[in-house]
Amino acid sequence: MKPADLDVFDIRLLAALQAAGRAPNAQLADSVGLSASQVSRRLARLEETGVIAGYAALLRPEAVGLSVTAFSNISLERHSDTLVRNFQQSVTARPEILECWSVTGEADFVLRIVAADLKAFADFMMLHLLRLPGVRSARSSIVLHRIKQTTALPLDHVGG
Repeated sequence: MKPADLDVFDIRLLAALQAAGRAPNAQLADSVGLSASQVSRRLARLEETGVIAGYAALLRPEAVGLSVTAFSNISLERHSDTLVRNFQQSVTARPEILECWSVTGEADFVLRIVAADLKAFADFMMLHLLRLPGVRSARSSIVLHRIKQTTALPLDHVGG
């Protein structure tokens, strides 16, 4: 589904879901101006077409004992298909790594990593990440304060 295929009710529904993902269809229907059955059909279509990728509970890391968040810029020694694929598979397998982005610039990848404390983060870096084949360097920044974090995408650019 292309953004052009989304109408004003789809956009309203997506915005309402981003604000209150557990809202029942009747509540969503009230907020977007449709019936609950219309909302149900639209949700099914948005899920089937991949506009809605899934549903999740968002946890506060510190509430589950993860007080350290870091962003690590990783550079590889080489960029062979095998080395990059192995790095990506290794990163995907580590639960401490919440996000991995292939980027342009000085680094090859940017990772968002969580850990219980600084020692746990250091251990993860030294015993796991820096030992991955092909990793040339890692430069990490420890988050001091979270200013803004959202999962809600802006939708005002989508026509409808």
